[in-house]
Amino acid sequence: MEKIKRKNMVFSIEEIKEKLPHRYPFLMVDRIIESSPGRCTGIKNVTINECFFTGHFPQQAIMPGNLITESMAQVAAFVGHSPEEENTDSTIKKAYMVAVNMKFHKPVIPGDQLIINVRVVKTLGKLTMFEGEAKVDGEVVANGGFSVADIS
Repeated sequence: MEKIKRKNMVFSIEEIKEKLPHRYPFLMVDRIIESSPGRCTGIKNVTINECFFTGHFPQQAIMPGNLITESMAQVAAFVGHSPEEENTDSTIKKAYMVAVNMKFHKPVIPGDQLIINVRVVKTLGKLTMFEGEAKVDGEVVANGGFSVADIS
């Protein structure tokens, strides 16, 4: 079956699932719309159907900050890659987030679309430092830095 591609899409959800080990409820990126050396942009569509909304919070559903951070880290997995690239020895195959310094400015609620921009700040051996920013309707809702260690 031929893969369906949309305008303004670098990686579809099916291609994202091929690269990331995450699955529902922890797959936190729906589409990669831009990827170039050192940077990447992804989309996370926030819906009321997500399991964390039943308890966070019952009177006003708000996406937890740690899941916004996880969304950024998952987008970072696509920095500088295209769907045609094969894994090479220089490609991170398995990694863990080892440090986080995030600021949360506004709540993210069901119906929002997170536009997530991530860029590489520095690479030191198997450690890569990133800066990320998440926006809803053009307003920054979260930003900060995080580091990922390659364990492959």
